[in-house]
Amino acid sequence: MALVEVKPSRIDTAIADKIAEHTNSGIEHAAQTLTWAADEHVLLALAAAGWLYAHIRQPQQRPLANHVLAVSLATAVLPHILKSVFDQVRPDRLTISGHRHGVPISGQARDAFPSGHAVHMGALASAAGLLPKTPRRLLRTVAIALSLTRIAVLAHWASDVVAGFALGAATERLLRPWTLTQSSHKQINWRKRP
Repeated sequence: MALVEVKPSRIDTAIADKIAEHTNSGIEHAAQTLTWAADEHVLLALAAAGWLYAHIRQPQQRPLANHVLAVSLATAVLPHILKSVFDQVRPDRLTISGHRHGVPISGQARDAFPSGHAVHMGALASAAGLLPKTPRRLLRTVAIALSLTRIAVLAHWASDVVAGFALGAATERLLRPWTLTQSSHKQINWRKRP
């Protein structure tokens, strides 16, 4: 049983109500498909594959691969720990009109806070700061868009997603000093960023 109950704000409720009123099964299906790209299992598999590839074929990228794998592991565990502390009902359990328009049921009913998908995407957006300008902007845009799908499928309140995204970014930044040494950090920044 969770220790702290978190209630959605009026803004959270208003956003969820608007989504429930204006959605349809096509929008929901698209958002539900996209949201898989931010799933911890997918991201852990990609991080492990990238780590293995870097260690076999791209030795100069090993520090970045080590960092991404460490951050992926941390952000996979952290939401589960927090969900055992915080108790919040998901918006899809509180809307009737949304289900009539095709909103599916997501995960455990009382595991809304924080959004684990947003934690992963916040970490990705923060780690993108290690990349040159074009891929950095692309990754950050994708991370924000994938986080927003959790609101669109009514799996999370908007505040769950914002909190999760910020938590993921903070986790990535806190791990940098341990996973990236000063020399490896310079090695990763291939070009001077504008």
